[in-house]
Amino acid sequence: MKTPSKLLLLSLLIFSLSACKTSTEPKNGKWRAVIPTKGGELPFNFDIQKEGNAYAVTILNGEEKLKMDKSFMKNDSLHIPIELFDAEIIAKVDGEKMNGYWKKMRSDFSFLQGDFTAEFGKIYRFTDKTDKPETLLASKYKVLFRSEDKKDSTVSVGLFSSKGNEVSGTFLTTTGDYRYLSGNIIGDSLKLSCFDGTHLFLFKARIDGGKLMGGSFWSSLNSFESWEGVKDDNAKLPDEKELTYLKDGYKTIDFTFLNEQGKKISLTDERYKGKVVVVQIMGSWCPNCMDESKFLAPWYAKNKQKGVEVIGLAYEKSTEPAFAYPKIKLLKERFGIDYEVLLAGTNDKVEASKTLPMLNHVLGFPTTIFIDKKGQVREIHTGFSGPGTGQYYDDFVSDFNRLVDKLAAE
Repeated sequence: MKTPSKLLLLSLLIFSLSACKTSTEPKNGKWRAVIPTKGGELPFNFDIQKEGNAYAVTILNGEEKLKMDKSFMKNDSLHIPIELFDAEIIAKVDGEKMNGYWKKMRSDFSFLQGDFTAEFGKIYRFTDKTDKPETLLASKYKVLFRSEDKKDSTVSVGLFSSKGNEVSGTFLTTTGDYRYLSGNIIGDSLKLSCFDGTHLFLFKARIDGGKLMGGSFWSSLNSFESWEGVKDDNAKLPDEKELTYLKDGYKTIDFTFLNEQGKKISLTDERYKGKVVVVQIMGSWCPNCMDESKFLAPWYAKNKQKGVEVIGLAYEKSTEPAFAYPKIKLLKERFGIDYEVLLAGTNDKVEASKTLPMLNHVLGFPTTIFIDKKGQVREIHTGFSGPGTGQYYDDFVSDFNRLVDKLAAE
């Protein structure tokens, strides 16, 4: 028998190393991820596509396609940065599986971390079976959430759409919606989840006729609320135009905050005089604000010639310029924002309220203030019904355009 040549051995070694390297690269296509929470496994789906030496990772929640920052391989692990939310996923790639962790920085600058696993080629949420549900899910429910200590409660509206045992939907609240939820009906149980890089939502309930019973809502790995719902086609929330308002004696708002270049910006500046102004109270960390920015940025580009301006007031985790302004810049670049976004304060609602003392409070992010050509506040809208709310979003867009057109015509 001939002894293998050195050249052949070298070729085999190079091939072996090359094959080993290839096996650590994540496959293009859809994956199913799981993050364990105190309430059970929270599943979500994502897609990976290689782009040169980097990877495009897109989170999938129902109809939502949420692109993460450019991802990359380091050693044997895929790094998925989520810079806007001060979060990341780092997972070791092993063929068609990944194992690692998800981690994010909280508002107090401490860190929250959970395990992360994923499997390639899995496109289901909670179950891969297509069994017909034992019971039907209504499209609209009046919902009540209760805190774990039972001291606080929140009225909400549940909106659902189902096809077979697959479900999509959301919950409306006075300060916004729970964005895109996706899940299944398994037997008589409803299960929904969402992962958007910063929020982890896991909802469970038993469907009992026209009621949703024994509901549990887990967020941020271990935070818990109970909930229940009653089918109600007429369920609605308090009027979002009456929750935040001017205190007696005020007709307008006034502020001076700094933009990214350190320049003081005020509503009395020439740019805003004699124009309709939409003030967006928001933060780069806020997914509902992100949804509103997706709407406002292209809307402003299309309508600014009508004598309309938009100005964003960003309330961030920190007012330290080195921390806050890069977040604001990233937000503006991601959504093509061409209007001023000013650093206004921290994202604590009590502290935010102090920066705008003419308001009764800042109840939620986002809050949108409409100012007429004379500088007077004409309407304040608390919260935002994003595209995940379907008809509610369409109604918001119609109402928004109707109001701005009316003010611009005055």
